[in-house]
Amino acid sequence: MGLARASAMIAAGTLASRVSGLARTMVLVAAVGSVGRAGDAFGTANQLPNSIYQVISAGILTGVIVPQVVRVSAQKDGGHAFLQKILTLGATLMAVITIAATLAAPLFVDLFASNYSGPQRALATSFAYWCIPQLFFYGMFALLGEILNARKVFGPYAWAPVINNVVSIAGFVAFIVIFGGDQTEVSAWTTPMIVVLAGCATLGIVAQLVVLMAFWRRLGIPLRPDFHWRGMGLGAMRNLASWTLVTTLIGQLVGIVQQRTMSEASGDFPSVFASQNAWLVYMVPYSVLILAIGTPYFTRLSEHAAAGRHDELRGDISQSIRTLGFFVVAATAAVAAAAVPASRMFSNSADSAVLIAPVLVGYLVSLIPMAVLYIVQRTFYAYGDARTPFVFTVVQGALVLVFTLLIAAFAPQEHITSLVALAQSTAGIAQTMLATVLLRRKIGPLGLGPTWLALVRFGVVAAVAGAAGWGTYLLLGSSEGWMLANRFTGAAGAVIVASVVGVVYVAILALLRAPEVKAAIARIRR
Repeated sequence: MGLARASAMIAAGTLASRVSGLARTMVLVAAVGSVGRAGDAFGTANQLPNSIYQVISAGILTGVIVPQVVRVSAQKDGGHAFLQKILTLGATLMAVITIAATLAAPLFVDLFASNYSGPQRALATSFAYWCIPQLFFYGMFALLGEILNARKVFGPYAWAPVINNVVSIAGFVAFIVIFGGDQTEVSAWTTPMIVVLAGCATLGIVAQLVVLMAFWRRLGIPLRPDFHWRGMGLGAMRNLASWTLVTTLIGQLVGIVQQRTMSEASGDFPSVFASQNAWLVYMVPYSVLILAIGTPYFTRLSEHAAAGRHDELRGDISQSIRTLGFFVVAATAAVAAAAVPASRMFSNSADSAVLIAPVLVGYLVSLIPMAVLYIVQRTFYAYGDARTPFVFTVVQGALVLVFTLLIAAFAPQEHITSLVALAQSTAGIAQTMLATVLLRRKIGPLGLGPTWLALVRFGVVAAVAGAAGWGTYLLLGSSEGWMLANRFTGAAGAVIVASVVGVVYVAILALLRAPEVKAAIARIRR
């Protein structure tokens, strides 16, 4: 499958996943509210399996599994024997870790949200017992999906989360029908309410794994246990995984400090749940663009590195960053201009939307640098180097930690969450700059001069387009207008504002005869 077709397959699936994910969150907010202690309790509990999964699996899968699968695919059996062993090993580890983490649910809640009151902490713990089992299914879904990606089967991994969202939406709608919506008061929650809400969230994760397993059978690789792990190179993988594990652990430790800081604002101001919803909006362009375009490139970068084709690898780095830049710069301007109506989709009032919008803008500051970092970081992984990403992640983590502690000490509660988001973005920019310098030292000149100039050109045009989108928002009434009347008008308003930005952006670049416009249109058509 070519890069354009693979990117289109991933983008289409990811877009469907993210759009259905937005709908899922809108229903969830209708059930538990956007700013309140019950919503923050659920947000904390439902984030736990993701956070633990990131520590245990994410870095190892991305940094270790994909390059290994690319290498063993050249074996006579296509690497089938190796894949059976790695799946058995992964399932065993995830099962043991999931059981231990579920038993430790009260400790994890205290770790992430020590500022919660006794009743709010108890509610979060009850949610956690139902949510943490998601960890096993997240891990197996990611393991199967990364193997499929490494073998250039990109579609199922991108599309399966849609099933998760459909199942969750059905469950949350049932919750509202049975128990009513806007359940923000901790004292109102009963055991059946907890079981329905958190149980349906977990059932959605199970469903997406089942779908992926159905596609897995088409590869002809049996899902049989194979515990003969000796001789599969665990020593080499362990050395590589140790760096990615520590790298991810640092990020999660910093995340704990961030969540504990944001939890101080729980109740009256945007806090943990509002931050997660803003992050969800941020992840729409990140997933649809950065992951969709970057994932096929990562597979090809791994192939170039394994074959020693260094010139081709440098060319792909430049091409991928430039392609990503064209789309991501426009997306940043569009979402920033539409931040308030977009936030209204995940809030129960116009006032809450205005409070949440700065959180979204704070995260958006890093969207463009994260596109560059995605490619740079995975180039290190393609060369089997997980130590250098550890170095620049430590720097980023240290900066976030310092910024967050300053925010906790001096910021007023109403601004804590938006400042935490901005602090993360600022540290991410520094991380990207350092990572690029270190990559140049590793493989020599990257030849990115024309690429940086293209990004600057995109940025200037996007600023003009963003101003046009913001002007549209003001002309249509701003916070007093129809856009903030309800969630659906918020969605419509966000689409209108973002569309204005996109049209102006493309029109200006077309008038300037930017070559990227023609290439982007061709990519979209393919």
